[in-house]
Amino acid sequence: MAKLKLGPIADDKPVKVTVELPAAIHRDLAAYADILAREAGQPAGDPVRLIVPMLERFMATDRGFAKARRTASADR
Repeated sequence: MAKLKLGPIADDKPVKVTVELPAAIHRDLAAYADILAREAGQPAGDPVRLIVPMLERFMATDRGFAKARRTASADR
């Protein structure tokens, strides 16, 4: 079993955003969605739904971002 950084995706109401992704990124998202679905025992979901939790995880674990955000909040 693979150790993925993302868990099952919550069913939240989405906000529509348009973004262009390189084909390689889309292929990787689709592959990730397939693996995540297989690990969760669910049918494969829309790979686009992975973008938000991946961004959330990235920002939550980026120490430089957290430090800059704290500094910006302290300056206000």
